[in-house]
Amino acid sequence: MAALIQVSRLHKQYGPRVLFDEAEVVISENQKFGVVGRNGAGKSTLFNIITGKEQADSGEVWLSPDLRLSYLEQKDTHLPGETVLEFLMRTTEQEDWRCGKVAGKFQIKNELLETKIDDLAGGFRMRVKLSAMMLHDPNLLLLDEPTNYLDLKTLLLLEDFLRGFNGAALIISHDREFLMRTTTHTLEVDNKEIASFPGTIDQYLTYKDEVREQIQRQNENIEARKKELQAFVDRFKAKASKASQAQSKMKQIAKLQTTDMAGPARKVRMRLPPPAKKGGIALTCKNLEIGYGKTIIADKIDFTLPRGGHFAILGDNGQGKSTFLKTIAGAIPELGGEVRWGSETKIGYYAQHVYETLEGHENILTYLEKKSPSSTTRQEVMNMAGAFLFQGDDTKKEISVLSGGERSRVLLLGLLLSRCDVLLLDEPTNHLDFETVEILAEALRDFGGTVFFVSHDRTFVDAVATGILEVKDGDIRLYNGTYEEYVYNLSQQIAEEQSSDSKKDKKKAKDAEVVPTEEVAVEQKGNSKNDKKARDKELKALQKRHAALAKEIEALQTEQKTLLAAVEKNPDQVSRTDYDRLGEIARLLESQEAEWLSLSERLEIDKEMVRK
Repeated sequence: MAALIQVSRLHKQYGPRVLFDEAEVVISENQKFGVVGRNGAGKSTLFNIITGKEQADSGEVWLSPDLRLSYLEQKDTHLPGETVLEFLMRTTEQEDWRCGKVAGKFQIKNELLETKIDDLAGGFRMRVKLSAMMLHDPNLLLLDEPTNYLDLKTLLLLEDFLRGFNGAALIISHDREFLMRTTTHTLEVDNKEIASFPGTIDQYLTYKDEVREQIQRQNENIEARKKELQAFVDRFKAKASKASQAQSKMKQIAKLQTTDMAGPARKVRMRLPPPAKKGGIALTCKNLEIGYGKTIIADKIDFTLPRGGHFAILGDNGQGKSTFLKTIAGAIPELGGEVRWGSETKIGYYAQHVYETLEGHENILTYLEKKSPSSTTRQEVMNMAGAFLFQGDDTKKEISVLSGGERSRVLLLGLLLSRCDVLLLDEPTNHLDFETVEILAEALRDFGGTVFFVSHDRTFVDAVATGILEVKDGDIRLYNGTYEEYVYNLSQQIAEEQSSDSKKDKKKAKDAEVVPTEEVAVEQKGNSKNDKKARDKELKALQKRHAALAKEIEALQTEQKTLLAAVEKNPDQVSRTDYDRLGEIARLLESQEAEWLSLSERLEIDKEMVRK
């Protein structure tokens, strides 16, 4: 595969903070990478350097002459009052029929094309941006948190599109399920480096755990050996007859060095302060109407929910999920009906953009201790802060200097520490990396209080939700089924809509068919010859790749046997680089053997077709 981007010896820092130091990575055709790393590690900065929005301090970023790059912008770039079709035609310089055809793949059709973008919900705005990207005919996509604020239906459409996209992609996301379904490779930005791995995010994390365990065992063996040698030295160093041996042992001790394990252990647990144990009813809604001013978004809402439930609020963007959450939180008044909480209920509410209200010169630790009950120890506060990536001196940072994402994490932490009976959370995962999302999900799953939350991160929802409130077509009801069933039914609905659209397109094409003229028939015959040449060329390329893979697999197996023999013979002398290479070889063999088998089957089919 030809390289599209090659980053060499990259160095980038802001003041004393170094993001990249001699970092290197190669992105080739058709590789789809999930880009992961802790918040602030440099993922978005890497994208900005690739696109030229920022300059590296040193190093080189080589872009192939064949590169056609499209970058998904988080900010809106449409003009005031601009319709979808007008925006697509202006920004891509394509004709209206082509803009409509591409937008149709994201279910933007008919009257939606003439709708003003200002009037669209966030999920549909994202579909418009994706349509604009594809109209540029890219062979590499850069997507920075594309799932933020997306409704589940748009997210499923995006997944389906990315799986079928015939090109390369770099995708930053905290949604592990999304990365598993859309990427085949992993990039981790961490510790001033860019680590590339030929496997999914799950395979990469498993590999990292295995490497950590290998290093830990190796370090334990080295420490045991050093202790054994030191005991000999301590016992015999004063004896003249053993002095030379003791000196030799001391030299051996000096040579035995343990390997540093970069970064903290991946798995961190967080325990939320338990609420007071109460049974009974958490929330009752009676003939509730929600909305703004005179605009009713949903009405006739009637249900009673028990304490201790964890309810995911799901539905398309613009249907009223956040409005419902704001209403039951008391942030906006109900338009009619009644919202009634259980007795002696302490409610904590986290809104999407509430971080903008957090100001002040106090530091993080002081703020969190102020939000915590007096019985909470400083160590408990520090442990919670550490789980949210505020470790050591980070807790001494003043709130006034924090980024928006950091302020969001501080606010969420303060809420979680406040020992509420009920937590109302609107998109709580949007400013967290995926590891912190999973830590929070585990903590909420074990939380004994009541939780209502809006999220489209499937890993998070699946871990936390015990019930579902579906917001749809002006109604909010308790969904009778599991989250897995909800996602499956929505996927089936999308598939049926796409199938129906495909049938309509085929019917239009059939109605437009005409009998070929003599000139067209001649042209079709010529095309048939060209198709045969193209097939022959493709077959030769497949055979060449098949043979090359066999040689590569044989070379890797030979290297693997050599390294394994060295490990078995003298594990103490095997370097970390060798252990890393063993893991890499195992992954490469798995992927290359799978590709070799796939090519073997395809070549066999081609042979059968030739015989016939």
